[in-house]
Amino acid sequence: MTLFNKSALALSLSMSLALVTSAVKAETIAIIHATVHTATEQGVLKDASVVIEDGKIVAINPLLPTADTIIDAKGAILTPGFIASMNDLGLVEIGAVASSRDAYEKEADVVFDPSLAYNPKASSVPFARKGGITRNVVSSGGGEGIFAGQTFTVDLSGDWDSILAANTGLVVALGAKEEGSRAAGMQQLIHKLEDAKKAQAKKSKTKKTAEDDSEVPSREDEIIHAVLAGEKPLIIDVDRASDILHLIKLKQDLGIDLILVNAADAVLVADKLAQANIPVVIDSMRNLPESFDALHNSLENAGKLANAGVKVAIALPGDSHGIYALRFSAGNAVANGMNYDDALAAVTANVADIFHLDSGRIAVGKSADLVLWSGDPFEFSSKVQKMWIAGEEQSTDSRQDKLRDRYLHKTAMPEAYSR
Repeated sequence: MTLFNKSALALSLSMSLALVTSAVKAETIAIIHATVHTATEQGVLKDASVVIEDGKIVAINPLLPTADTIIDAKGAILTPGFIASMNDLGLVEIGAVASSRDAYEKEADVVFDPSLAYNPKASSVPFARKGGITRNVVSSGGGEGIFAGQTFTVDLSGDWDSILAANTGLVVALGAKEEGSRAAGMQQLIHKLEDAKKAQAKKSKTKKTAEDDSEVPSREDEIIHAVLAGEKPLIIDVDRASDILHLIKLKQDLGIDLILVNAADAVLVADKLAQANIPVVIDSMRNLPESFDALHNSLENAGKLANAGVKVAIALPGDSHGIYALRFSAGNAVANGMNYDDALAAVTANVADIFHLDSGRIAVGKSADLVLWSGDPFEFSSKVQKMWIAGEEQSTDSRQDKLRDRYLHKTAMPEAYSR
């Protein structure tokens, strides 16, 4: 091949590549004239613009927003997509049908991975989208011991590849037991972590050659070591203040990434939790003394913890079909003393921080998980007008909507035959 022919071939390939690149270039979207609740230090931006490209937020309030698609919000509220957590979404289709429940495993242990049972096509997923929820941290329940397996993170696109990360946190349940002492569970956890740390220290002292380091650790050891290294959060469901104080000391001794869930008595030790930088995932609607461990449940707890400096995430722990109502829980927290911006952060930015997600804020570089609302998202009458997950617009049609439409449509045939 002559030099001229080689040059011509290279030019042709270059032009072809440029055409292909142009053809697959991601569509850009600009949402203009929106009231943007950023969930950042920028606060609320009036008459603002947000530009999306390739699944990310690439500009906020550019001088001249340009995009393939421009959406005029006409002043409507734009928020980050809400993030639910510590529920079994996608693991339970019908709670009353045992064969459709994969959220509980009696033999769950440290290594149990419930993401293997996740169903992105569960009818509860699009219903949760109607509540403005774009991501979720899923957890399982059960286990005869204290360990209940690991969490995983999903987006709510309903796509087959919507599991974003598996084995993201280790879940532990502590507290009152119907048989035996609560001390056994706390002691098991402390000993498990302390013994693993001692074994690590001993191994590093005796290790002399690369061959000594060739031993393959067990799956359980890998997880416990990740917890001790602060690479994986330890997520503990606990209520009583005396148990919480033991856990604060455990974090201080071992330097682990600790998250408390439920934590009815957290308000009694809020200053210590804030000082130890331990976040709390709370059901802000718990207002009854459900047990002797939970005598201090109150609608005011979310606001009290936030005011004390504790990072709070509002959640509906354990529920998969009710997380649509997450925004109402945040609204009720506001009605009971929580600052509005704190409540918004408790379903967006704080959840992202606690579980190490790249969403939850409207900021350049963040995932374009966004929701455009018809009104205040915490108001019962407000609805999702538009929603994007990683820049892709999502439907808010649910199975409930289809059932409604089916029975509104009159035909001569019985309803079961009309669709």
